[in-house]
Amino acid sequence: MLILTLNCRRFSAQYQLYDWNRQALLATGKVERIVVGDSFVTHRVPGHDPRHLDGECADHKDALQLILNTLTNDKDGVISDVAQITAVGHRVVHGGERFTKSVLIDENVVDAIREVATLAPLHNNPNLAGIRASQALLPGISQVAIFDTAFHQTMPEMAYIYPLPYEWYKNHGIRRYGFHGQSHSHAARRGAELIGKPLEECNMITVHTGNGVSLCALRNGASVDTSMGLTPLEGVMMGTRCGDIDAGIIPFMVNEAGVSATELDLFLNQKSGLAGIVGRRVSRRTVVDEAVVGDARCQLALDMETYRLRKYLGAYIAVTGKPDAIVFTYGEDWEDWPVRGMALSGMEHFDIKVDLKKDEEALKGDREMLISAEDSGVKVFAIPSGEDMVLNEDVAAIMGWQ
Repeated sequence: MLILTLNCRRFSAQYQLYDWNRQALLATGKVERIVVGDSFVTHRVPGHDPRHLDGECADHKDALQLILNTLTNDKDGVISDVAQITAVGHRVVHGGERFTKSVLIDENVVDAIREVATLAPLHNNPNLAGIRASQALLPGISQVAIFDTAFHQTMPEMAYIYPLPYEWYKNHGIRRYGFHGQSHSHAARRGAELIGKPLEECNMITVHTGNGVSLCALRNGASVDTSMGLTPLEGVMMGTRCGDIDAGIIPFMVNEAGVSATELDLFLNQKSGLAGIVGRRVSRRTVVDEAVVGDARCQLALDMETYRLRKYLGAYIAVTGKPDAIVFTYGEDWEDWPVRGMALSGMEHFDIKVDLKKDEEALKGDREMLISAEDSGVKVFAIPSGEDMVLNEDVAAIMGWQ
């Protein structure tokens, strides 16, 4: 039973082919520059060097066709026919209030995803394009939608309702939804397994790290609060997103500088965060390296991000009580950045102590590590991001394979 998972964005499409029976990754990759021209796919098969293949993709249907051709061709393929694919899992960013778990896709589900696209137009519309492409090119194969927002539907009203006119929530759906649900779900499950307690008995804080960063407070294994809100813009400072700011800045810039709504969206989502403070879009490794050699703006950006992350951790300890664990996930960009130790420094009064040598060791490889000190009352873990595995598990559950 082979599962193809897709994460379609405006100009890219990530994919993974997984053999559920053997619990084995067969291939993974990413198509880039969809629509904009000079499209190509980077295709990776475990044990082999990455392959870069060109193929013009005017839309996501072309991109999926390139993926399927790559998976089946004589030189790079890992299957002989697309008919071997049993199910397709689609990451869908926004499910609104309707979807509390992953679902088998039918026309009603497609319509519902389209309806909530106003809450995440830059994400849901490409997600829908991927679904339509898959339905066209893989007819008769089961399609499953896995929602970023679903994991956080256990939040209580006091956590997800904004202190705005209540009619805004009733009429426009304005509330906290939260994102990175697959990552937080995986982190919570692994955290419970690592400390040896049933998930439903665990209070913990999970931290998804990458260009986008979010935290989740869990009580009894369920999300009760999360840092991202109506959109992924709210919360801690991120790579290009501002995170929490005074909302009064927006009308001020409109009135004083004549900034339009479109420009504001661009500034807040793509030209703020680390990029805004440093003055250009850079990786976190670059920020750290340049801070070490005396770049004041890079040092400021690093101090700001870790300070704001520390504030959220403290706030969520107030929500969960003393947590059983704090679990950081990390991807490629965070494997070499000691942000965890910086963010957790000074939290000894919460009985949280990090072993900096363990933390440094965790930066060197793609593995799970306990990075808290032996005398820390709260265990702190660093684990690789497991979003793709959550997609596979949810597809398998929907298909009745578990």
